[in-house]
Amino acid sequence: MQRFDGKTAIVTGGGGGIGGATCRRLAAEGAKVAVFDMNLEAAEKVAADIRASGGQAAAFACNITDRAQVDAAVAAAQAQLGPIAVLVNNAGWDIFKPFTKTVPAEWDRLISINLTGALHMLHAVLPGMVERKYGRIVNVASDAARGGSSGEAVYSACKGGLVALSKTLAREHARQSITVNVVCPGPTDTALLAGVAEGARDPAKLIEAFKSAIPLGRLGQGDDLASAIAFFGSDDAGFVTGQVLSVSGGLTMHG
Repeated sequence: MQRFDGKTAIVTGGGGGIGGATCRRLAAEGAKVAVFDMNLEAAEKVAADIRASGGQAAAFACNITDRAQVDAAVAAAQAQLGPIAVLVNNAGWDIFKPFTKTVPAEWDRLISINLTGALHMLHAVLPGMVERKYGRIVNVASDAARGGSSGEAVYSACKGGLVALSKTLAREHARQSITVNVVCPGPTDTALLAGVAEGARDPAKLIEAFKSAIPLGRLGQGDDLASAIAFFGSDDAGFVTGQVLSVSGGLTMHG
């Protein structure tokens, strides 16, 4: 018996580095995985890899900033794979600029992807979990939410909001055996980090600076995050809710 046997999980941003690793990890432990991503080709690749390894997965195109798309994708996932037991809100986007150099259009996009998108997913999935009196929700925030991060003011604000939202939902839904926890990545070797670095004066120097600042001496990898997400998504964490875990190689050590 594996930890996710018989359970259906949605992972947003499932075609990316952390999301793809999480999809593969949950599938390897028995989950039926709905790979949600704006990039259907990337989602299909992850789902195909899972199926080739003997797992169950299906890809769904979904722009989480569009509530109609979210509702349609959730309905399609449940019709194909079954009721949603695990939700991983992983999709995100960032830019690396001093706050005074940003413009409102960038704020709108940051907020819509990093906060409103998670709200859409939660609002679509939670009622079914409440009805079934079971659910595991893992929201992927950022250590920028806990300690701040120069050049990421609005992103940090969104992720801080996601942490506060998670704690509130954990309180509201504990009596229905629904847990809500947060994983906060530190610098992780993903396309998102590469995109952020491109906004810096010297991207390679920025990446090396991240590595030098991390006590364990390397960037995080998708599998590092997938392990923490899988724990919170499993019944091993059935008595853990409203908690925030940094996975940062020791870069941050919040109490």
